[in-house]
Amino acid sequence: MTTSTGRWTDLLRKIELWAAGAALILMALLPVLELLLRSVFRLSPPSSSQYVQNLTLWVGFLGAMIASRDKKHLMLVTGVDKLPPSLRKIAELVAAVISTAVAASLAWAGLQFVRSEMNAPATIDDWLPVWVAELILPLSFAVMTLRFILQAGGWKQRLVAALGLPLAWLLGFALASHAPLFLWPAVGAVIVASILGAPLFVGMGGCALLLFLSDGTPAASIPVETYRLIVSPSLPTVPLFTLAGFILAEGGASKRYLRLFQALFGWLPGGLAIVATLVCSFFTTFTGASGVTILAVGGLLYPMLRKSGYPEKFSVGLLTATGSLGLLFPPSLPVILYAIVARVPIPDLFRAGALPGALLVLAIVVMAAREGIGGKVERHPFRLREAGLALWEAKWEVLLPVVALVSIFGGFCTLIEAAAITVVYALVVEVAVYRDLRLGSDLPRVLESCVTLIGGVFAILGVAMGLTNYMVDAEVPMKATAWVKDHIHSRGMFLLALNVFLLIVGCLMDIYSAIAVVVPLILPVSAAFGVHPLHLGIIFLANLELGYLTPPVGMNLFLASYRFERPVMEVTRHALPFLLLLMLMVLLITYAPGLSLIGVDH
Repeated sequence: MTTSTGRWTDLLRKIELWAAGAALILMALLPVLELLLRSVFRLSPPSSSQYVQNLTLWVGFLGAMIASRDKKHLMLVTGVDKLPPSLRKIAELVAAVISTAVAASLAWAGLQFVRSEMNAPATIDDWLPVWVAELILPLSFAVMTLRFILQAGGWKQRLVAALGLPLAWLLGFALASHAPLFLWPAVGAVIVASILGAPLFVGMGGCALLLFLSDGTPAASIPVETYRLIVSPSLPTVPLFTLAGFILAEGGASKRYLRLFQALFGWLPGGLAIVATLVCSFFTTFTGASGVTILAVGGLLYPMLRKSGYPEKFSVGLLTATGSLGLLFPPSLPVILYAIVARVPIPDLFRAGALPGALLVLAIVVMAAREGIGGKVERHPFRLREAGLALWEAKWEVLLPVVALVSIFGGFCTLIEAAAITVVYALVVEVAVYRDLRLGSDLPRVLESCVTLIGGVFAILGVAMGLTNYMVDAEVPMKATAWVKDHIHSRGMFLLALNVFLLIVGCLMDIYSAIAVVVPLILPVSAAFGVHPLHLGIIFLANLELGYLTPPVGMNLFLASYRFERPVMEVTRHALPFLLLLMLMVLLITYAPGLSLIGVDH
């Protein structure tokens, strides 16, 4: 029986991976093929945009299934694992029951959404019914429901976790008419489950479901908002640029960039630390501060810093802080998501982030130089020959940012086509030119890592948009605007309060949840105080960048703890000087709007 179950599990694993990988590769190839046919052969092929947008939905929720399989959904990081074994088992069972109930409810809501769409004539490219693409929503949540049960432990624990199924039915049907009576106790239970280890999408999705239920609104509103967001015209760029970053990280790009930056800047005081800052910033732009920078590049840079004489405290703190330092530069995933949710032009937001992003990098560079001057660290003399050889070796990867930036800002193609070109270019360079990646053995691993990250993010975004939609319907933004205007009377005080609020948000929420939930709330309030939408975007993203360094959900702290084998609190202490410096820079960005709005029509 166990062997049979194992075979079925392995088969499902392969189907999920190959389906998600194929969808992601198609997302990259279709726009490039369309561009070639249009530009080179002067043909007018059918538009690939609708296919790519709906493939994004499949990539995201197949990725969510894979993330649930490997227990890699984003969650609040707590000390549950430090509880006594008996209490830890109870905490895990509570999380499993609530996760099962919420995932099952979302699967039912997705099914209701698909059934309603079957009666609509909407099609993709005038032939494929849209509901076929939407089927992935109930399917993915159903699979996640089953996995929450199976991952609970032995058969007794699985039976307990399966109690989430009748619980979902009880709340959604039998007691639906009495929903307002148990709303807040049920919301409290969902929040407790999130603290005890349930994925963040469970916490947000559970709250959204309960609020809609108490209001008499169909639960299908959540998958409706999920579909609307994920098939938006710009969102396909997120998985595409993320895939390009993973291809670079898994290839040998980090070593070649390190050699190049070492040759160019290693002679400066603190040269190697400056090199580490620049390399990490570059990788963060493509991987979206996902932790790939710390895991992939940190392990390479840490022993080099220590060998060159940099103190352990400085080395760990530097690599922890720079793991999210390039967040404002193109083609950063959070910038694209913010622009989509706030409905501002993506290229304009990237332009607005250029100078503030450079300022944040420069602050860490100055700190690195100061360490180099004050400490006894090794410096590498500048050698023109070595610089030339390093540049020649890395020439194809040096051109990658140029390809991405020219494609985005040059007006030669659409944003999705620019992202697809970047992926194809990175893949050709790493597979065919440098041969660091092999299509047969390495590419599946890269695709799996990429879709797992995207799945974790998209699961949160989808349910968070449902929660946001409820708050908009409940006029929460309007009420918040009125309250702030009654209690805060100057623009300067509002900006200070906004910084404090966003720092608290960064301590409690990951950046993707915050974008979906908080941005719609602060947009009207900021407009009332005359804050430019682009400036607000940079303030928001710069503050949330600090969230990667602040407990309890500071992702960089936990990844650095894992990568450098140090306790989390020790890593937090080492990163504190960098966090304080970046806070000062964020205040400067906040109160000097010209840094963000230079060249922007006010």
